[in-house]
Amino acid sequence: MTAREDILNTIRRARGRKKGTSPKLAVDRLNTPTSNIIPERGKVAGDLKIKQFITEAEKVQATTKSIKTAEDIANAVADYLKSNNLPAKIMISKDPLLSQIKGQKTSTLNVSNEPIKGSDEVGVSVAFSGVAETGTLVFLSGPDNPTRLNFYPLTHIAVLEAKNITGAYETVWKRIRAQNKSKNAKGLMPRAVNFITGPSRTADIEQTLLLGAHGPQRLHIIIVGG
Repeated sequence: MTAREDILNTIRRARGRKKGTSPKLAVDRLNTPTSNIIPERGKVAGDLKIKQFITEAEKVQATTKSIKTAEDIANAVADYLKSNNLPAKIMISKDPLLSQIKGQKTSTLNVSNEPIKGSDEVGVSVAFSGVAETGTLVFLSGPDNPTRLNFYPLTHIAVLEAKNITGAYETVWKRIRAQNKSKNAKGLMPRAVNFITGPSRTADIEQTLLLGAHGPQRLHIIIVGG
């Protein structure tokens, strides 16, 4: 038996398959996934989910703001930029949740939804979900929320609906599968799923924490309906 065969046989045993079994069984597992073990911190529900998400997000240097409705998003963004002495020019995604920002006549924001460039300092996008377990944001790639908005700007403002905060990661994957099955018969997954926990950071240099090493220096989360 070669080393390759030994490795493959080990994988088959772990998956409960015998040598010669049709590979179709492995494909079927993708259609009927089983849930993993969920830790207690991922089993929170109701308002506790929102509270724990905020606590965990702020532990990793993200900032948060809770607002009542989507109509308050523009003012929440403007207030954050003003309080941090940041430019009022923002690049936003084409997500319907942000459509009212351009129509806010009282806002001081300079809004554009053109493709973001490296010189643009502030990006605003909509998170698909939030995970209370770790204060993590989940973004799905697509025409309404291009991935570059999450990584190009020095300041990333994420808009998250409170109803989309889950306790654990496993629930997020269930929501993604359900959404894509409802959108098309093939149930195709998005090209990219990004999990973002706090602003970009590294401690590689003398174990000194440095924000913005390979992404945004600031991550501000606006929670709608929380």
